[in-house]
Amino acid sequence: MNAQKVIEELKKQYPGKNIIINDPDNPTEVICEVEPASLNPERSVAIAVLDSNVKHYHRLAKEIYEVIKGNLEITKEGKTYFLSPGEKLEIQPEEYHMAMGKETWVKVTSEPAWTSEDQIPIEEGTKFQ
Repeated sequence: MNAQKVIEELKKQYPGKNIIINDPDNPTEVICEVEPASLNPERSVAIAVLDSNVKHYHRLAKEIYEVIKGNLEITKEGKTYFLSPGEKLEIQPEEYHMAMGKETWVKVTSEPAWTSEDQIPIEEGTKFQ
């Protein structure tokens, strides 16, 4: 991923918004907080530009992934979906999921708003109680 190019484009499209890089040494996901949790704890919206993200689930949040640009491969509860621009996938609380693309732009809406405490990374084979 050309993180610098992605960051410059995000800054142009969403001036003044907070931008987060998952790993500055090996970026696979850049997130722009369009409507952060600090503005509304009930709902947040982010633009994620990703090559891949970590397999995880959320205890409370329902997420909707909507592809803006590129193609997204998303695995949810062991089933793989392929999304193109304009297509959406809803992810319920406690449904494990991970996504892959190639600098794919995805609008992620989270209800309630996304928090780091609610995002739980998991290992293969982890079962929910």
